[in-house]
Formats: sequence, structure tokens, C-alpha cells
Amino acid sequence: MKNEHGSFKKVAIMLLGLAGLLCAALAIAAVKEGLVEYEGAQKTIFKTGKATSVISLETLSTRPSLYAIGPIDGLDGEITIFDSKPYITQMRGTDYTLDTTFKHGAFFLVWTEQKDWADIPLPANVKGYIDLQKFVKEAAQKSGVDVTKPFPFLLSGTPSEIKWHINVDRTGGKPINQELFVKSKEPYVTKNEPVDIIGFYSEKHSGVFLSQYAPAIKEGSGMENYIHLHLVSRTSKAAGHIDDITFGGGMMLRLPKL
Repeated sequence: MKNEHGSFKKVAIMLLGLAGLLCAALAIAAVKEGLVEYEGAQKTIFKTGKATSVISLETLSTRPSLYAIGPIDGLDGEITIFDSKPYITQMRGTDYTLDTTFKHGAFFLVWTEQKDWADIPLPANVKGYIDLQKFVKEAAQKSGVDVTKPFPFLLSGTPSEIKWHINVDRTGGKPINQELFVKSKEPYVTKNEPVDIIGFYSEKHSGVFLSQYAPAIKEGSGMENYIHLHLVSRTSKAAGHIDDITFGGGMMLRLPKL
């Protein structure tokens, strides 16, 4: 009996060790570049035809000053985490729901842990999405941010209009392609609504955590999309991916304080 007990104990220790190694492997699956971490890639869904989960939000639930954005696995909604609080929107029937738990998975996710931010008023000549993209880079360079690496930024205020969407699976069970991916979105418009916006800038991550499809940038314009934006409303349950934005003055840009 003693030998059996000893053998069982050894097996248990081995299993615990393997579990620890597995957890460690999962913990380092994310890629860290500059001030940003990310896991998964948008372009993977077009290779596999599936929007399979690569990360559980619960693995990030204890991180302080967390800001994260991405899509829910299965094209089933949008993930926005603002200062460690999740805002998860999903289409249910003809309306959408807002959940504030970490009990969701993403087929790609980008995030940062950033406590200190420097405020920069958004100039009046920054009127929309393309202007914002240019100004964010210029302001970041002046602030000493390394713009050759991905970096986060925030916006706060009341835009004149935001066109945004929530992913909803409209593939009909078919493998995901570009056409079905674009179709699998429910569009919304908010006007003159106070919001907080999370953004990530990069010139090297198209198809990873930046969308290759940006409605605000016209096809054939020669311009590329370098930003990924999500909104969280201060007055309603609106939260999701921003497709286009029109500013009305009084907006504040927040860049990482180095």
C-alpha cells in the first residue's frame, strides 16, 4: 500500500508539474512590442475560415490599468476594456447587450497596461479619422514615443458623430472570407454623445490587430489604416469598433506618459 501511495504521489506531482508548464506556455503566448501586447491575428481567420478563440479575457482580469480591444471569438461581439473594466457588446435579437464581465474569449486581442497619460488638446483642424491618424503620430513623436513600435492612445470628449459596429456572425456556417467578414457587422451611429475611446497605432500590424478593412479610408486612395479604435459611451450602453468619426471640438488626446 505504501508503494502504491508513493507512486500515486509521484504521478500527482508530475501532473502538477506538467500543468504548471502548460500554464507558463500559455502565459507567454502573447507578443510584446513597445508599450503593447497582443495575441492572435485578424488575418488568421481568412486562412482557417474560423474565428477561434486564442485568449480568455479572464487571464487578464487581475491586471491593473488595463486597456484592451478586439473581437469576440465566433464573430459574436466586441471587446473593449477601459481601465481594467470590460465593456462587452453582443447582438441578441434586434438589439445588443452590454456585459461587464471577463467571461469571454477573443480571436485576437491587443492591450496595454498604462497608468500615466499626458493630455494633449485635439486641434480644430483634426476633423475626422484620417486627420486623427496623422495627428496621433505627430503628437506621439513630439512626446518622445517610439512610433516605429505599436503604442496606445486615448481620446475623451463629445464627437459630433461616430459610426461604429458590433460583430455578429452572418456567415451561415460557411468558412469566413473577406466578404462574409464585412457582412458580419451590425452598424450603429452615435451623435453628440460623450465617450471614451481606446486606440492603438502601428504601421506594421495590418491584419494582426489592425483591420485591413477601414471604411473611413477609401479604397484606391493610396492611404493605409494605422489605427484601431473602440468607443465606450459615458451615457449609454454603446461600446464597440469605430469605423469613422467626426470631431466637433473640445476633444482631448491622451498619450502614454514616459
